Amino acid sequence: MDILGSPGLCRMTLFSLIVALLIEQLRPLPAGRVVHAPLKMFARFLEDRFNDGEARHGAVAWWVAILTACLVTALIYFVLLSVHPLLAALFNVVVLYLTMGFRQVSHFFTDIQLALRMGELPRARQLIGEWRGASHDQSGSSEIARLAIEEGLLASHRNVFGVVVWFVLLPGPIGAVLYRMASFFDDAWGRRSGDQEFGQFGDFAKKAFGVLDWVPVRLTAAAFSIVGDFEDGVHCWRTQANQWKNKASGILLASGGGALGVRLGMPIHESGEVLERPEMGVGDDADAEFMQSTVGLVWRTLVLVFLVLALLGVAGWVGN
Repeated sequence: MDILGSPGLCRMTLFSLIVALLIEQLRPLPAGRVVHAPLKMFARFLEDRFNDGEARHGAVAWWVAILTACLVTALIYFVLLSVHPLLAALFNVVVLYLTMGFRQVSHFFTDIQLALRMGELPRARQLIGEWRGASHDQSGSSEIARLAIEEGLLASHRNVFGVVVWFVLLPGPIGAVLYRMASFFDDAWGRRSGDQEFGQFGDFAKKAFGVLDWVPVRLTAAAFSIVGDFEDGVHCWRTQANQWKNKASGILLASGGGALGVRLGMPIHESGEVLERPEMGVGDDADAEFMQSTVGLVWRTLVLVFLVLALLGVAGWVGN
């Protein structure tokens, strides 16, 4: 593991993460064109050849996709590492830039927050609808802020913190590729599992990502609680997470809402209907100010991650 390896590898891990995040802040990746479009073509290619509606063929397709991506990544990384560690570090940066999406969804969050501050409710409704892929024409400002906070917390985990955990656990950028590929196929196949035309093909993708995300979800939730209101974050995590349909999302929303002191979940207006949902978090109703607090929570969590990695690097250096 990089995190338990030599101080040099730990420093390379931290260096790669910082540089990749800085580049993405300065020049956000057009992920839809560069990453998602090729992956969708790859997914359709595998569906056309493997999907007969059975779960076992979905498992074969998943392994073909994941092993191909991880083996190619590993080959390139170790060849570059044998030539010079700097080349391997630069490859890390490139892969992280492609797999971490800190800015890929933040434009929605920022634009919704600005629209709410300016009192432009129709604009905020349009933006949250585009982000979530559903109509929210009857949603009020507090409900829109609540939904934006929820999407922001979930996206920060899937696009940043989950990637970081697996990047640290496996050598080089293999873990980052593994996590993001598994996340993509969970979205592409797992969420469609059970559909009449799609069958059970996505069952394995859904279960596999659940296994891979088990540890990262809990580490992210713990970090939210540490950098926010620890007592409320842990309390909400323990008492509310199981009520959410997707437990992993429930853990993140309950701990995030508790850490922020804001009420999440609860019924919402979606596509002309009232969708019942349990309450997550605790405290006041969501608004644009709490959206700003969410940004602060995510950045403090990122700083905590860097601090832990730096301390591990120092500990490894002292130990040697």
